[in-house]
Parts: sequence; C-alpha cells; structure tokens
Amino acid sequence: MAIKIEQVPGLSVPESLFDVIVNAITKQGESIGNASELTLNFRDKDYSAAAGGFHPVEVRLEKRGIGWELIYITDFSYQGRLDSELVKEIDVCFVIKRVYHMLVGWLSEREGKELLTLFVTNFVEYYNTGCYQVTISTE
Repeated sequence: MAIKIEQVPGLSVPESLFDVIVNAITKQGESIGNASELTLNFRDKDYSAAAGGFHPVEVRLEKRGIGWELIYITDFSYQGRLDSELVKEIDVCFVIKRVYHMLVGWLSEREGKELLTLFVTNFVEYYNTGCYQVTISTE
C-alpha cells in the first residue's frame, strides 16, 4: 500500500514521522480504502498519572488529491494532583501552521519549529522502541 504524505510548507517535519505513520498503518493491516480522513492514536498501555510512561499521541491526516496532508499532531499528558486528567500538552496545527504548548500558549514561529522538531524526533524514537499500541480510525 503506497501512502504519500505531503510536507506542509512552512511547518515541515522530519521524514521519519511519515515513516512511522506508514509503518503503523501497514502493521495494522488497515485498509484505508476510500477513506478521506485518518486518525492514528499511539498509546502506551502502561501510561498513567501515577506511574508516568510515554505520552499518548494522536495524528490526523486528510486526503488531498492523490496524497495525504497532516492536519494535526497532538501530545497528551496527565495534569492535576488529585483528579488528574488527560490534556493536550503539545498541539501542532498544520492548517494554521502554529504550535501550542500548554504552559506558554501559542509559540513564535521559531520556537514552534524548534519544539516540533524535538517533539517529533523524540516521538519517532519512542515509537521505535515498540512502546505504543496503535489504533486507526477512518472516515
């Protein structure tokens, strides 16, 4: 199955992220058929507020012509002391070409690109350890 993912001009990501996405879809044996939207959820089954672990990550793609375009990639983490809840820690919106971090809000272009590169590089390394279970939803 050939899946072509386009870089978003102005907010590019390491190609290794595309390799992870294609690998995850291929490993799942998912048929994307006539889907126009894909959502990939990467979860560490042992991640919890108490024990920590690898943050859940969600990636959204939409079909554009003959290829796919990144819409967002979001990193979630547990926040709060007593009643911890899963919240967006890092949110990369490729549509508006902006990067958000829960502690500082929307980042400048330079800071956003730096955080995006660090985030994606770490995520790819974590994925390669086999720590994530992947689910894929199609629309």
